[in-house]
Amino acid sequence: MERVLIVDDDAKLLRMLQRTLVYEGFDVTTAADGEEALNAVYDRRPSLLILDWMMPHMDGMETLRALRGQENDIPVLMLTARDAVEDRVEGLEEGADDYLVKPFAPTELVARVRALLRRTVGNANAATFADLRLDLETRQGWRGERRFDLTATEYELLRLFLRHPEQALSRSQILTHVWGADFYGNENILDVYVGYVRKKTEAGGEPRLIQTLRGVGYVLREES
Repeated sequence: MERVLIVDDDAKLLRMLQRTLVYEGFDVTTAADGEEALNAVYDRRPSLLILDWMMPHMDGMETLRALRGQENDIPVLMLTARDAVEDRVEGLEEGADDYLVKPFAPTELVARVRALLRRTVGNANAATFADLRLDLETRQGWRGERRFDLTATEYELLRLFLRHPEQALSRSQILTHVWGADFYGNENILDVYVGYVRKKTEAGGEPRLIQTLRGVGYVLREES
């Protein structure tokens, strides 16, 4: 049974979410604020964290930063009433894996939870999409049975795509994650490294998975 930690200061919503996920077969723990959530993460070792953005004392974004700052890669689904594009981008840039705007249907929440768990459960040391796999211990990539090596920058770039499959990532998001918030170099370096990763992931004639979104950035998805 997969463990899910739900963090929200709205007691009524918290109870509803807990009942919904318990009914779907999950082992559910709850917390009312960020500090309580961080303690529960280390005590309970949940498989996934559902995290409300707006909370007193320590909000969801501060909690997320604390987790990622300690290199904790637990999948995080952010809940918030803030639906502006810049808010969603901020959440993803800080390390959220998915984003759900209130109000939402419980069935959509359950579907997103299952989708996030499918990306990680079963092999905690690998990130996968389609026939592409990244070994997080050896830092080697696989396309089916074909293995390929990656430089440090190529690894970080491919790891970012695999953490956010089928999500549009802007150029600024990618540059910030891979090269750092203080990067002031030529942005064309991103296109160069995407080219390097494509060459390695497509060397055996495999179909392209890293797609260009003109005027936006890139997305990891299968060609339609």
